[in-house]
Amino acid sequence: MHDYKKLEVWLESVEIVTEIYLLTNNFPDKEKFGLVSQINRSAVSIPSNIAEGAGRLSNKEFVQFLGYAIASSYELETQLIIANNLKFISKKQQEENIKSINIIQRKIHGLIKSLRK
Repeated sequence: MHDYKKLEVWLESVEIVTEIYLLTNNFPDKEKFGLVSQINRSAVSIPSNIAEGAGRLSNKEFVQFLGYAIASSYELETQLIIANNLKFISKKQQEENIKSINIIQRKIHGLIKSLRK
């Protein structure tokens, strides 16, 4: 069992959730149950899977949930590109958030590597 609250990647992924929720507050109301819901769920899924994996009994299981977290981060990245294409967010907002997501992705990959040793 790992203390996920001490993991830098978990802390940073919680921060991105806050940023994403603030960002999607400005989306059109008609997207509330569409893209907004998808984006918010993908964002929340990242730290949630890190936490759930940390609570598992083996590193192998933890790695599996870190894989889910990475998958959610790529899903979020894709959804932000779509949001920009639809002009719901600016190119700058897209790029800034994707930059943060990419940092999280690299840190998750690093954590996976260390757990597999």
